[in-house]
Amino acid sequence: MFHGSMVAMVTPMRGDGTVDEAALERLVEFHVEAGTDAIVAVGTTGESATLSESEHCQVVRQVVARVGGRVPVIAGTGSNNTREAIDLTRCAMEAGADACLLVTPYYNKPTQRGLYEHYKAVAEAVPIPQILYNVPGRTACDMLPDTVEALSKLPNIVGIKEASGNLERPQELIARCGERLDVYSGDDALALEVVAAGGKGVISVTANVAPGPMHEALAAALGGDLEQARRINLPLEALHRDLFLEANPIPVKWALAEMGLIEPGIRLPLTPLSERYHEPLRQAMRQAGVI
Repeated sequence: MFHGSMVAMVTPMRGDGTVDEAALERLVEFHVEAGTDAIVAVGTTGESATLSESEHCQVVRQVVARVGGRVPVIAGTGSNNTREAIDLTRCAMEAGADACLLVTPYYNKPTQRGLYEHYKAVAEAVPIPQILYNVPGRTACDMLPDTVEALSKLPNIVGIKEASGNLERPQELIARCGERLDVYSGDDALALEVVAAGGKGVISVTANVAPGPMHEALAAALGGDLEQARRINLPLEALHRDLFLEANPIPVKWALAEMGLIEPGIRLPLTPLSERYHEPLRQAMRQAGVI
């Protein structure tokens, strides 16, 4: 249903931490013009954990309105509170989002049964296409392939963003339920290999700062030209690494500010990128050709 380079877009903020609506609209245009295949609004990179429910819904509404149907919009609507996840998902559907991305409930440490029941409850409550999101390094919760396979039988669960950090997991998911469920890499560095194994794309941090090359690399990979995809990807490899010098989205927001696309605003408890990482990240940006 969705494919290619799907940007996990930052939520731009002013120096005082308030959402910068004008910069948000500029970012949408930046991505549409660069060929980004879909925009993910208010996911982890969009600081969903520190936005209020009303801010969350407003950002989704604004992104949908600005995109105007030119590319799909996927709204991050996950929560460790099932009722809140349902409310956010319903809000996104009413705003006109094309799908929702729901991270596994963090902090609670649910069982596999609890994960199944959580996602089933959201899927049954809100009839919008939904993408699972597994990122155990952030959530202290790993959704295992048996659970994913069971959830893939629900009609409006259409994909999974797999960010466990190893290639074996997405390969297993593709083998077990790839005919029912699209598998997306949640790790930029593994994106081409996931596509080579049968995945449909990446939900990307790197695409925030290098949307054109990410689109081109994923298009080549999905078209079967892995050699060309790897050539395009080679200058981006340092970015894939250095955009995680500190917790995401600290480095990527600094990089976008360095490019003049947003103000350097970020919301506590996150803080601006440590000065010792400025030059390494600048060098990665130069290598990628974005500055």
